Amino acid sequence: MTQQIPEPGPAEDPAAATGFRRLLGYRTAEWREGHAVLEMDLDERHMNRAGVLHGGALATLIDTACGLAATWAPEGAPPRLCVTLSLAVSFAGQAAGGRVRATARLRGGGRRIVFCSAEVTDAAGRLIGMGEGSFRYRASPGTEDTAGDGTGAR
Repeated sequence: MTQQIPEPGPAEDPAAATGFRRLLGYRTAEWREGHAVLEMDLDERHMNRAGVLHGGALATLIDTACGLAATWAPEGAPPRLCVTLSLAVSFAGQAAGGRVRATARLRGGGRRIVFCSAEVTDAAGRLIGMGEGSFRYRASPGTEDTAGDGTGAR
C-alpha cells in the first residue's frame, strides 16, 4: 500500500523534519515498502555555475530516496532509521529547470545492512542520474533495536 504524503509535516514525512530538506525544498511524493519517490522543483539554489542542477543536489535526492525506501514502516509501527555506508552516483544528463523526480527501490540485504538503488529523471522523464548505496539500520530513539525491525536485535 502506497502512502500519499501530505505536504509538509514531520509526522507524515520523515524527511520533512530536517533543515536540509527545507533548504533544498524536496518532498516525498510516494512511500511504501521497498519504494520511495522524491520530487524537487528546481530553482536558482539548485544550480551550479553552468546553470544546471548541481551534482550534490542530485546525489542528495538519490541518498534520501534510497534511505526512505529502506526504512518504510507500516502505520503505527516504530519508525525505522538508517545511515548511509556507501553511495555511488553516476550523472547521465542535465536539468536546468522544472521538476526532477528520484525513484528508489530496496534491492536486498539482511537484518542490519541493506542495498538500494535510485534513478533521477527530469520533467520530461529523461534519465539524468542514478545511484546505489548500502545502508545500515540504526536504533530508533529510545530503543536498542539496531536492526530496525522491532525485534530489539543489535
